[in-house]
Amino acid sequence: MGVRQLFDLTGKTALVTGGSRGLGLQIAEALVEMGARVALVARKPAELDEAVAHLHAKFGTQALAVACDLADTSAIPGMVERTLEQLDAIDILVNNAGATWGAPTVDHPLDAWRKVVDLNLTAMFVVTQEVGRRSMIPRGRGRIVNVASIRGLTGGSDAGRATLAYNTTKGGVVNFTRALAVEWARHGINVNAIAPGLFPTKMTRGLIEMLGDEAVNKAPLRRMGGAEDLKGVAVLLASDASSFITGQIIAVDGGATAR
Repeated sequence: MGVRQLFDLTGKTALVTGGSRGLGLQIAEALVEMGARVALVARKPAELDEAVAHLHAKFGTQALAVACDLADTSAIPGMVERTLEQLDAIDILVNNAGATWGAPTVDHPLDAWRKVVDLNLTAMFVVTQEVGRRSMIPRGRGRIVNVASIRGLTGGSDAGRATLAYNTTKGGVVNFTRALAVEWARHGINVNAIAPGLFPTKMTRGLIEMLGDEAVNKAPLRRMGGAEDLKGVAVLLASDASSFITGQIIAVDGGATAR
């Protein structure tokens, strides 16, 4: 098989949570460009419609919009079922949906802790469980790409803002990836994670404003992540090019964790 063929996603189907904007939409763009049919999952129908229109205008493809509040785990089985009704199978699952909360630990509201844990970990678990049970395990193949963070690899924070719940859950994503990779290898399912550094998104807008000029100096490459910087690694982990890669965490951070 040639290298181009290894990265080709033609005929594959992908489910991307948090896919209506930000890093999720960037990853969806990459998968679509390489030939995959994509279902985008997000909470707000209007943002989903904008994302679907964007993908159609850019690539001429018709993505599937699936509105679902993943924090309500009881809604997830129905979301996966609706997706399978339209796509027949899910070959690639990108667990990208997430939330953060900044507060000193002694002042951190319990309901905010639960909100971050419920979306970043529990919802990811239920989505993965349902996709595995209904599609990947019966078919004996699949690719799961979890979006962690370099904050799941270190104990640090940015601009002096404590983010214990976020760091803790992203650390959970890291070991979720490793443990599931070991468990589901026998089913032909590869499980890996991307750990982004600082990327401009709606969620990081306030942080970047707080950091000011320091935002571009956080990494040795002296810049933040750009609109194309997750695409290559996402395609790698979603494609046959990564057939012998599983349980790995790839930092895309401009060298920040190499310091």
